[in-house]
Amino acid sequence: MSFNGFTEQDFDALTVPGLEPRMEAIIGHIRPKLEALGGSLAPYLSALCGEEMHPHVAKHARRKVNPPIDTWVAWAGSKRGYKALPHFEVGMFSTHLFVIFAVIYESPNKSVFAEYMMKHADELKAVVPARFYWSMDHMNPDGTPHRETGLTELRSMGEKLKSVKKAEIMCGLRLDRNELILRDGDKLTAKIEETFRSLLPLYKASF
Repeated sequence: MSFNGFTEQDFDALTVPGLEPRMEAIIGHIRPKLEALGGSLAPYLSALCGEEMHPHVAKHARRKVNPPIDTWVAWAGSKRGYKALPHFEVGMFSTHLFVIFAVIYESPNKSVFAEYMMKHADELKAVVPARFYWSMDHMNPDGTPHRETGLTELRSMGEKLKSVKKAEIMCGLRLDRNELILRDGDKLTAKIEETFRSLLPLYKASF
């Protein structure tokens, strides 16, 4: 299927009560769009990163009781999976869409990016757009806007990323569920591509 953007119904799927009903809503409404987005953006990301990037749509297979509060598609340089690698994601909570670069706690590259954050906080401050945000918890929909993040905070995030086993880092763009661009597949795809271009220096610094 072609990607035509996201609707109110897609975001509402993440508020359906109960694990099975919510998974049915995610599979019925959101997953086909994430799969379409994953396939259509893989060639762009492969060219951008200089390596083949493979899409991975979240399956939430480990969940037995609690319904997922978000869902996503991730791109990484491995067909097998993405969690052990620095990667890009597009996903959604019921409140907003996120377009991010991420290094999560399963990745051995955490220490590489942590060192970069600590040693090159000034470069990081300059290269990341002010409207982007930082988060150290992928389960928390909130984050800290980059414009409010100083060099000390960036270095502190790097230190935490390096020293805390379960620490992780995400940076990128969030779009409120009511923003009109989400309803236009072509415009949203262009915005995602632009965001990934802005995040490329972070991806390159994580290897």
